Amino acid sequence: MSARKLSPRFKYEVVREPGGENIKKCFACGICTASCPIREIDDTYNPRKIIRMVLLGMKDEVLSNEFIWYCSGCYACTERCPQGVCFTEVMNAIKNLAIKEGYIPDGLKQQVKILEQFGRLYEIDEFDNRKRQGMGLPVIKPTEKYTRCIIAFTGLGDIIKGGKE
Repeated sequence: MSARKLSPRFKYEVVREPGGENIKKCFACGICTASCPIREIDDTYNPRKIIRMVLLGMKDEVLSNEFIWYCSGCYACTERCPQGVCFTEVMNAIKNLAIKEGYIPDGLKQQVKILEQFGRLYEIDEFDNRKRQGMGLPVIKPTEKYTRCIIAFTGLGDIIKGGKE
């Protein structure tokens, strides 16, 4: 990577996002990585490496990489961090920046499409409603028009459509 592609202000962008305030407190002890359950499954997810990449200004490499979406939000890293860096919140700040920059994962795009189509992430059809009634549960009515209004009002649909490939 050439120095021209580095973005030295990237760490400050993360700091300005809610949840990213403490990223500069990290001194790379590695406790977050050692306690991460995702790291056990997929070694491309490395909290210490992600923080280092942010601090070095590797903005495009961080925001465009799918590993930022792997965090499970378990807070094991936060509970053990001696510096009080809430890495789960830092990851949320990085994800927010990624969305703002147009790096949107396919899964999120699909969820918005499903929400627009059905009004929820799971389609409830007549069969499901009959089963619900048989169990004494109320019928779930379609709400896609309300969901579409919310998606349009918040601009979420435009954000998803304008994302980078």
